[in-house]
Amino acid sequence: MATLRLHVNGKARAIKLDDPATPLLYVLRDDLGLHGPRFGCGLSQCGACTVHLDGEAVRSCVYPASEAQGKKVVTLEGLGSPEKPHPLQKAFIEEQAAQCGYCINGMIMQSAAFLARNPKPSEDEVKAELANNLCRCGTHLRIVRAVMRAAGV
Repeated sequence: MATLRLHVNGKARAIKLDDPATPLLYVLRDDLGLHGPRFGCGLSQCGACTVHLDGEAVRSCVYPASEAQGKKVVTLEGLGSPEKPHPLQKAFIEEQAAQCGYCINGMIMQSAAFLARNPKPSEDEVKAELANNLCRCGTHLRIVRAVMRAAGV
């Protein structure tokens, strides 16, 4: 058993880890109680598990937790708070972009990393960025509107 040292949502955390190949998603949810990232497909195809590692959107269901040492991990819980939501969180609420809400973690986390790189995207750029984030409820149009609202476009 090894001690995994992570920097998650601005706090240093130490977790006992049996297997260094354990997906980061499991450590975040099971060991740290963070439930923003969700288990969707387990194959890096749906985006429900997306977190930021040093500002980049990463699918945590296939990312080994041991590889996150020395990187800043941010989950949906660390992006904003109920008292001070991130502009994307606020825009998703205003646009009522969630139906069942299962995909929203991935949509927001992918969009936040994208807007950090491209603060004034076109609608087509937003659609292309989110093309690999799946939503079964079909709220894609509201999700795109929320991202555009957050970008002020």
